Amino acid sequence: MTTLGRTGFRVSRMGLGCGGHSRLGTRTPGNEENAVRIVREALDLGVNFIDTAEAYGTEEVVGRAIARVPRDQVILSTKVGAAWDDHEVTPSELRERLDGCLRRLGTEYVDVFHLHGVRAEEYAHALTLVPTLLDLKQAGKIRAIGITEAFIPEPSHAMLAPAMAKDDFWDVVMVGFSLLNQSAARTVLPHTMAKGIGTLCMFAVRRALSNASALRELMAGLVESGQVDLDVDDSLGFLVADGVASSLQEVAYRFCLHEPGLDVILSGTGNIEHLRANVRSLSMPPLPSEVVERLRRLFGRVDSVSGN
Repeated sequence: MTTLGRTGFRVSRMGLGCGGHSRLGTRTPGNEENAVRIVREALDLGVNFIDTAEAYGTEEVVGRAIARVPRDQVILSTKVGAAWDDHEVTPSELRERLDGCLRRLGTEYVDVFHLHGVRAEEYAHALTLVPTLLDLKQAGKIRAIGITEAFIPEPSHAMLAPAMAKDDFWDVVMVGFSLLNQSAARTVLPHTMAKGIGTLCMFAVRRALSNASALRELMAGLVESGQVDLDVDDSLGFLVADGVASSLQEVAYRFCLHEPGLDVILSGTGNIEHLRANVRSLSMPPLPSEVVERLRRLFGRVDSVSGN
C-alpha cells in the first residue's frame, strides 16, 4: 500500500486496469461474468484501486463486481475524453458524461475523475474544463481530478511534461512508463513528486514485452535509429537467463514498481491466472541494482516508443 500523492487515498501499489488490449476479457462476447470474477478476485488479493473509463465499456462490469463491497474499501478511477464526437466537450456535456459514469458504476461518486488521453493540442481546451471539475469536486461527485496522456501518439510526453511543469491543479496523472521508455523519469516525475501529484503508471507491460516477435521488431527499430546499443538476437533474454526473474513481464513490473515517483502500477488482464501472476510480480522486491542500472543505460535515451 501507499498514499496516492496529496489525495491522501491509501491505495494498493497494483491497480487493476480495465482497458488496454484485455478490457477484462469483455472483447469476447459473453465474457462479462468472467470479468466480474476477475475484479472480485483482484479485490480478494488486496488490490483496492480499479481504473476504468467511459471508452473502455467496462464501467458496468466494474459496478456489478463491487456492488456488495463497502464503497470506502475501493478506490475507483474513471475517465472521459475532452473531445467527443469530433468536437470539444462543453462543461454541461462533461457533467452529463460524469453522471453517465456514475450510473454505470452504480455509485454516487468516483474517487479520481480524469480527462482521458489528452493530446498536446487539446490541453488548452482541457484547461477550460478545470473550473467545472473543481465544481464537481466541491459537490462531492468526484474526490480528485486527474488527467491522462495519449502515450501511443505522444511517447515523449508532449502534453504531460509541460503541463506538470507549469500547472498545479491536477491531483492525479496517468503517465506512460516502462523499462523500454523511461523518459518520464526525467520530464514528468520530478514535477509530480515536487507538487505531491499522485501518479498512475500505464504501459508497464504491453505487446512488446509480452510478445517475442513484437519485441524483436521494436528492438530492431531502436538499434537502427541509434537509441539502443544491444544485440537484437539476444534482446532482453539475459534477464531471464541469469535468473533475475521468471519472465520478462515480471522484470518489467518490478522495474516500474520500484521507480521513484510512481505510486500505482496498472495491470490489466482477461484471465484470473494471469491476474494472479501479475499480483505476484507486483509484490516482489526490487530488481538487483546492477540490473536496474543496466536497463537504464540501455534504454535511457529512448522516448519514441510506447511498447504497445
